[in-house]
Amino acid sequence: MSEVSVNEIPKDVLSPGKIDEILRSRKVQFMIKRLFDIVASLTGLVILLPVFLVVAVAIKLDSEGPVFFRQVRVGKDGKNFKIYKFRTMVVNAEKKGEQITVEGDRRITGIGHFLRKYKIDELPQLINVLRGDMSIVGPRPEVPKYVAMYDENQRSILRIRPGITDLASIEYKDENSILAKSDNPEKTYVEEIMPRKIELNFEYIKNISIAYDIKLILKTIFRIIK
Repeated sequence: MSEVSVNEIPKDVLSPGKIDEILRSRKVQFMIKRLFDIVASLTGLVILLPVFLVVAVAIKLDSEGPVFFRQVRVGKDGKNFKIYKFRTMVVNAEKKGEQITVEGDRRITGIGHFLRKYKIDELPQLINVLRGDMSIVGPRPEVPKYVAMYDENQRSILRIRPGITDLASIEYKDENSILAKSDNPEKTYVEEIMPRKIELNFEYIKNISIAYDIKLILKTIFRIIK
């Protein structure tokens, strides 16, 4: 794997001090946000239980391996946690290629293509939300490898819980297709896509509120349907 480095990641969008100020001024908003996460994730898990069962059977019939895929991600305050997803790739896929997945990746299973297309593979993250690892809306959690490339200012994004969806998820819904067109997908991700994602994460923190979260949830649903 070639060595790559982060280029042109925004460094002065929000200083750590400014983020501290935002967090202090919106304590009530964050309390309401957490309550919303608990209610929404618990309700979602109950309603989607039949879907979970159907998907679980489909995964087991399609290929050998577990129903769920767990991967270490970096969460709030830089603490690692294991994110839950429906398995969409062959067993030990990370040992058979890059951590980044591109469109047409041969490691993706038959049912995996369908689950990824409609973001169904992300639904088990409601478990992470209920546990407190994640929020419904917040910066998508990265793997430790890429977080290690952040400087001190960029790491301030880790002051809030990561989420299932965010501005970057909406803008980069077709990220796998973009990376598939690159001769060096990881270099493209680190030098082009990741800087933009960090910029969007800062933008989210500046505007964080329950109303803004609901707006992003609706935009995510509309984007998937579209």
